Amino acid sequence: MPGATFAFKAVDLTGIPQKGTIIGASKQAVTDELKSRGLTVMAVDEKATGLKFEIALPQRIKAADLTVMTRQLATMVSSGLTLLRAFHVLEEQIEHKKLKATVERVREDIETGLLLSDALARHPKVFNPLYVAMVRAGEAGGILEEALERTADQLEKDDSLRRQVKSAMMYPTVIMTFAFIVLFALIAFIVPVFAGVFADFGGELPLITKVTVAMSDVAKGQWYLFIVGIPAALFGFKKFRTSDFGRPKWDAFRLKIPMKIGATVQKIALARWSRTFSSLYAAGVPIMQAIEVTGQTAGNAVIERTMEAVIESVKSGGSIAAPLKEAPIFPVMVSQMIAVGEETGGLDAMLSKVADFYEDEVEAAVKALTSILEPIMIVFVGGVVGFVVIAMYMPMFKLYDQIQ
Repeated sequence: MPGATFAFKAVDLTGIPQKGTIIGASKQAVTDELKSRGLTVMAVDEKATGLKFEIALPQRIKAADLTVMTRQLATMVSSGLTLLRAFHVLEEQIEHKKLKATVERVREDIETGLLLSDALARHPKVFNPLYVAMVRAGEAGGILEEALERTADQLEKDDSLRRQVKSAMMYPTVIMTFAFIVLFALIAFIVPVFAGVFADFGGELPLITKVTVAMSDVAKGQWYLFIVGIPAALFGFKKFRTSDFGRPKWDAFRLKIPMKIGATVQKIALARWSRTFSSLYAAGVPIMQAIEVTGQTAGNAVIERTMEAVIESVKSGGSIAAPLKEAPIFPVMVSQMIAVGEETGGLDAMLSKVADFYEDEVEAAVKALTSILEPIMIVFVGGVVGFVVIAMYMPMFKLYDQIQ
């Protein structure tokens, strides 16, 4: 019986990578065969043949996976391993298929003579401009391992901020979903019963009852509109808020949402902006590039536009703090601290202090926001149910008044 086909990656005695396919009875047998040829085996995987296949679902690379990979790379580089050797080890260790494939392509680009930063820049969906800029600065300054450690720290801070926001939004999302499910159940199953009774009564129905009955008719007769309409509306909204036209409007609107939601959004944006700017500046990234990358990765179009104004100010010999004073999203405290940092030559320290302050503020604001949203959500659910109940009972009250 013929053996299976295996794809292998190995390194020969001179350190040159080798890869190809080989037929063998098992993975261990193939490994032994390659070792007998004087090769150091890096990976052996059975190739799918015939009807043997795997369904590959799209995978998203999490910040935690990228952080671990970055720290491992920094540790190996600081230990004296060459980049190629370090990337071979990473390929062996990484379990996430998409990240593993990306690391493999980066390693292949390095083998062709590209710098690490240039190889990373070819994968913008995995390595954002911040990551690439910090690695490039580390290469230029001969402190790649330090730059990688700073990058890993930044990824951790950013992920922590993101998790706080997601945690705060989980409760209202669940409540909103529950409310819409309850609303749909009421108008699809309860309202039709009342609608039959109203038809027997005759007479003119109140407007609120007409609206509810019409919603019930749609839910019963054209339920597929909900299945198509809701995802279409969500997709359209996503396209709007990520488009060049809609993103600035949506980001500006978020900052004006009442009940401290807009203030929390502002603090989150400022925390990310100051931490990113601090990391880039401390890593030795040129100031113009640091400002540009900070704007791109701030996650808010209002800050991005302000960074464009900052770039113009710096180009003309002005300061960073001056345009910040004119931007409403930046409090006076921030612009004043940046101005002091520029005057004293301690801009990175000031940015770090601003980042620490707003990260603490975000944590407190998220907790406060959760406590504010809880009663609001309860009132919302009560309002949804109350709307349907009032709509169903108003005709009965009207009929009772007529009998009186």
